[in-house]
Amino acid sequence: MNPLSVLRRLRNGFIAPDRREPIIVVAGLPRSGTSLMMQMLEAGGIEIATDGVRTADADNPRGYYELERVKSLDRDASWLGEHKDKAVKIISMLLVALPPHHDYRIIFMEREIPEILASQKVMLARRGTPDPGERDEELAASYERHLVSVKQTLANRPEARTLYVSYREILQYPRRVAAQICRFLQKDLDIEGMLRTVDPRLHRQKGPAAQADRC
Repeated sequence: MNPLSVLRRLRNGFIAPDRREPIIVVAGLPRSGTSLMMQMLEAGGIEIATDGVRTADADNPRGYYELERVKSLDRDASWLGEHKDKAVKIISMLLVALPPHHDYRIIFMEREIPEILASQKVMLARRGTPDPGERDEELAASYERHLVSVKQTLANRPEARTLYVSYREILQYPRRVAAQICRFLQKDLDIEGMLRTVDPRLHRQKGPAAQADRC
């Protein structure tokens, strides 16, 4: 395509220059499996945006794959454009801060709320962090309301295509999920490499559904 044709198509709205390469976002509640998804993407051949500030520990023995700049996304999102076609881990509470002038492919991790709460409690106890005192029922209800809200928001943002992935399904049917991710991202990823990152032994806090699977 010659330059004049490109300019003409840009002027007529056929090409959105900021949306040619989407930013791949891995999102979810804390302890929902976002680090596992980042590992899968990296093994599949996706470049990961991480600074290594938060290092691996007993709760995430393979690392957190976090980027410190994400914490201030609601105040400064100017850096996001540097990570087109890369995977960035963003907590679900900050998804509303994503600026609309980029294109996103969001992989949203879902996990049973009881498992998330149990995992968070273990992490807090291991770090010696005081228990916030909220009852599980209150936290669960708060998380459920948040998830409903964020899903409604994403449904109304055409620039943010979203794939919802079950943490439990990754452990049960990793190949199927890996293939689904390839289709969603429209990339020929290394599926065998992705499968090697899935270790059911790291599923240490199990909710009712997972317990039922074992019966």
